[in-house]
Amino acid sequence: MASAKSVTSVDVARKAGVSQSAVSRYFTPGASVSAKMAEKIRVAADELGYRPNVLARSLITGKSRIIGLVVYYLENSFYPEAVEKLSIALQENGYHVLLFMASNTVGDVEPVVQQILDYRVDGIIMVSVSVSSVLAERCRDLSIPVMLFNRDQKRDDLRSVTSENYRGGQMAAEIFLKSDHKKIAHLAGFDDAKTQIDREKGFVDALNAAGQSLHSRASGNYDYAEAVEAARTLFDVEDKPDALFVADDHMAFAAMDVIRHELGLRIPEDVAVIGFDDTQQSRWPSYNLTTIRQPLNQMVSAAVNELISAIEDPTTPIRSIKIEPVPQIRGTTRN
Repeated sequence: MASAKSVTSVDVARKAGVSQSAVSRYFTPGASVSAKMAEKIRVAADELGYRPNVLARSLITGKSRIIGLVVYYLENSFYPEAVEKLSIALQENGYHVLLFMASNTVGDVEPVVQQILDYRVDGIIMVSVSVSSVLAERCRDLSIPVMLFNRDQKRDDLRSVTSENYRGGQMAAEIFLKSDHKKIAHLAGFDDAKTQIDREKGFVDALNAAGQSLHSRASGNYDYAEAVEAARTLFDVEDKPDALFVADDHMAFAAMDVIRHELGLRIPEDVAVIGFDDTQQSRWPSYNLTTIRQPLNQMVSAAVNELISAIEDPTTPIRSIKIEPVPQIRGTTRN
């Protein structure tokens, strides 16, 4: 058998008794050959030890079939799950994934994205990361579509997929109002993130519509340690809230740890707590957290479909897709 490095698609075609174009179609995601021909090609390729040269093909087709996936942080378990589902969905559609870590600030994201562009990617997915106007224009000039996942920006030239965050905030308020809470607080994430702004606005608007105002507020910046300090600020006071809406489950766990283990308060008897995301930990008995579930499977499907459509047809309209969240009532609120 010839060495794998020297085997070409022509060798495979000759051994299988098919055309070279048939071999090319067999190894091209989305292309089709008959089952009988596919089996011949598979057997011949296996016997010869042939694997297609993806990089060489990208030079010919102008498409690398690589997607750059940029993630801010993985401490919150919502994001590893999102990355896993995005990667699987892209691979099922014949794309390869390059994962890059970046800080949340735009200034730190730009050099990371420049590295991604050096790989001749076909598209970019930014998971909860913002994009500057300069960076967006650079990608547009290179005909590389960008998808924002779980992050939205006030621009009409960026694709995005989020849950309907304003409605999610309303849902959280409605749960508290139904249980007749009067001193309702909010533990926020990044104050300038549109997802945070929308969740908080929906929450406060629903409270105001019911004749209530926000009792108190602090920011935890989506970080466990900072959320611990924020929870202390909110609850280590004489006039404590009797309900707390937290901008994500990760910070809700921090707040619950402070409320229970530092201050000796009971959940939900003394303080009711609602999170946002519906991570796996929120279902664990130790937390059993009432939360607003982001429909992750639907969000992933929408993001991947929109991005691939934009790659295959650059005239595909740019859309911001918002998917309705779903309340998950568990043990941290009064039924």
